[in-house]
Amino acid sequence: MKFKIFLIAIVLFFSGILAAQSQDNASQIVTTKHLTPLPEIQHSLKLASGIIIYDNGPLVNSPGTGVGGMDESVLQKTSLGMDTLGFGHQVSTGYRVADDFVVPAAGWNIGQIEFFAYETGETASTITLVNLQIWDGPPGQSGSQVVFGDTVTNIMSQTAPANILRVTETDSGADNSRQIAVSVVDVNINLPAGTYWLDWQSEGSGNSGLWAPPITMTGNTTTGNAVRSSDNGVTYEPIEDSGTLTPQGLPFIIYGQSSGATATSVPSLNFWGILVLLLLLVIFSQQYLRQ
Repeated sequence: MKFKIFLIAIVLFFSGILAAQSQDNASQIVTTKHLTPLPEIQHSLKLASGIIIYDNGPLVNSPGTGVGGMDESVLQKTSLGMDTLGFGHQVSTGYRVADDFVVPAAGWNIGQIEFFAYETGETASTITLVNLQIWDGPPGQSGSQVVFGDTVTNIMSQTAPANILRVTETDSGADNSRQIAVSVVDVNINLPAGTYWLDWQSEGSGNSGLWAPPITMTGNTTTGNAVRSSDNGVTYEPIEDSGTLTPQGLPFIIYGQSSGATATSVPSLNFWGILVLLLLLVIFSQQYLRQ
């Protein structure tokens, strides 16, 4: 009877080992949904999936001061002389916008990217299309190559109001005519270390726009080095604020994980290791049963 019980215990023990061999515990798996950096009152909004591996710059510089308690992206016209609320990048006009990011030595697995835009006078997201190219150098320049995407395919998977208003200093807290939307594009690409450029274009169903709001930081007139094309991606020129003539950057958020993320396997035994362990257990069991 003791021997039968012992054999059952051995079977259960090795069943557990074999089951564990089929499972890997990844150290950085992109499964957790993260919130777009939005107002604290909008924690229920979830769009892109994964962890944020890059944020190209702030869009909100006045949290909670807008109509209905929404965050605001305030154009500093009175204090700094800035004049551009947003940059056109709609398909129907042939305009495109682009900005760069740097992938570190380990490389990145990029899953999704969030872009921001608005159409004046709309209260919901009216964005219907986003196409994207990723360049391995400055867009349109000699030696630069497109490593992902094209100027035609719509890869937008989700869009929703970002609960952010684009306003000027004089209409802060009173104007809600420029409600920014966030749009998610699906990328799913592995990129090695290097400097890359996102080059995108959008379309919407509203009457005015689409407009891409620039990176907004209180007290700063220079926010980046974005470029724009007016001929559907043939040539590109620096994006500048029309009031200060200073270079501007564009906000976007990249979700994914480092290519250096490694999977840790559950310790396992090969066939001969299991056989040796089984023989040792049988020998010890015989000694136990003789007692």
